[in-house]
Amino acid sequence: MDEQNKNLFLATALSFVVILVWFVLFPPPEQPPEDPNAPVAVEGQPPVATGDVAAAPTAAPGTAPAQPDAEADTKDAPRVALSTDRLEGSISLVGGRIDDLRLKDYRVTIEEDSEIVQFLSPVGSENPYYALYGWAPGAGLQFDDVPGANTEWRVETGETLGLNAPVILRWDSPTGLIFRRSIAIDENYMFSVTQSVENPGQDTVSLAPYGILARHGEPQDLKNFFILHEGALQMTDGILEMTDYSDMPDLDVDSGERAPALTQQVTEGGWVGFTDHYWMSVLIPQQGSGFSSVIKYEPNRDIYQSRAMMPTITLAAGQTQQVTTQLFAGAKEWETIRAYEKSGIDGFINSIDWGWFSFLTKPIFTALHWLNAAIGNMGWAIIGLTLLIKAILFPLAYKSYVSMAKMKELQPEMEKIKERAGDDREKLQKEMMALYKKEKVNPASGCLPILLQIPIFFSLYKVIFVTLELRHAAWLGPFNDLSAPDPTSIFNLFGIFPWAGPEAGSILALVFIGILPLLLGISMWLQQKLNPAPTDPTQQMIFAWMPWVFMFMLGGFASGLVVYWIANNTITFTQQYLIMRSQGFKPDILGNIKASFKKAEKPETK
Repeated sequence: MDEQNKNLFLATALSFVVILVWFVLFPPPEQPPEDPNAPVAVEGQPPVATGDVAAAPTAAPGTAPAQPDAEADTKDAPRVALSTDRLEGSISLVGGRIDDLRLKDYRVTIEEDSEIVQFLSPVGSENPYYALYGWAPGAGLQFDDVPGANTEWRVETGETLGLNAPVILRWDSPTGLIFRRSIAIDENYMFSVTQSVENPGQDTVSLAPYGILARHGEPQDLKNFFILHEGALQMTDGILEMTDYSDMPDLDVDSGERAPALTQQVTEGGWVGFTDHYWMSVLIPQQGSGFSSVIKYEPNRDIYQSRAMMPTITLAAGQTQQVTTQLFAGAKEWETIRAYEKSGIDGFINSIDWGWFSFLTKPIFTALHWLNAAIGNMGWAIIGLTLLIKAILFPLAYKSYVSMAKMKELQPEMEKIKERAGDDREKLQKEMMALYKKEKVNPASGCLPILLQIPIFFSLYKVIFVTLELRHAAWLGPFNDLSAPDPTSIFNLFGIFPWAGPEAGSILALVFIGILPLLLGISMWLQQKLNPAPTDPTQQMIFAWMPWVFMFMLGGFASGLVVYWIANNTITFTQQYLIMRSQGFKPDILGNIKASFKKAEKPETK
């Protein structure tokens, strides 16, 4: 039994250490940078212009071009209203930017009167974040001949952008080119932006359409937690590249004169944008066509950018051409994103950060989502998921608990062997192994279910922390946000009184823990009472402290994760108790508890 407990403890501790060290020391390999000036090769078309279109706004017609960093304040610019069942906001006529967007279905906090989430904001506000579109000039054109970031558009069609109610903007260039921008939106978060150009003149011209997402500074609510990706996303022909905000200033560049940038050449399908914890903005050029995907950082302005640069088009006299780009701007809802992927957006479901254990996190979330839809409560869905996982692992658990029951029966014989061997460790090991062989018992068999539980635990932690569906998800009583730590403590009498407990992460929150961490510690402690205490004093001390260490350690974790662990411990305890009784062994739980209290009161002396 001494050897069994040692193996159990070592397996658990080492598994945690290995997984954590692996995440820190061996991040996913970075893709080699490509030449940011490399053109997109498309048969029958000239290469794209290589100018820095991401920072090349134009001035109004009749004036000199604006400098790259002279971006207009659009907070008070003339606007077109935007309203759907799920979104509200406006589009600036300066630059034709989508720069004011609020998510009606989501509030900043769980309070009913809390403000709805402001997702995109114009230049001049506290945290500018917006999408803009334009054209890079090619042969026969200058920058003031094409619309850019500061171009003043006029409304040609439409008053309010809404479902089945697109808006068309128009701008006439000094050279006579006519530019239109048609903006439509679906019932969720997908915009369709069609840029067209008409050439009524006599000369052939070349120009390249582009879309840009720009964010001034890092997000205010940046988590900076290793388990979550926050920053740029680039899907390039089935390969997803993720770059954190903190890593974008260090991107490789082709020369010291250019801003840090990383370019991927897309040939078949892809998208580029930014993702936060729960929200995302992504530019999606037409799938099946090539484009240049760029992420970059402007250090002098502290602006993060992602850019989709489409191939140059050649426009003969009298011709009109158009390019349509989609823009996803909204919440990372699993069902919504999956529907967009099914409609043809390659790998879009991977915009949710499933992590390295995606082979576990994806099915775990799918099961959790299905259970939540069936039950109507995410807390009970987590408990239902726990039951499902335990049912799947039951064959292994059964073998483990049968072996542990046999080990309990052999404990008197093992004590006799220990007395005979004395301090002779070699003799002790030989006689123990002989006993195991004779009784056909494997002392290490109890480790396998625990080893399987570790990746499942990490995967569920990832799911609960990352997915939007757990945000502000209520369970019962005071537990109205399963993505947040337990809100109860002795200060509010474990949720009976309406006031809040200590702030999560504070010293008081660690000392005066909530009811869920307390139940976790008790469930682990009771589970231990089904097993005999190890004979080694050091191991006895470690095992005695383990439930209470975990209790305080998980006190600041998402309450949904603690609910899972409590349910897991309770089901494990029940399974083990019933299986051990079926093998003829009746665990004396009360006796073990009384013995542990007596031992705590009167420590053994030699």
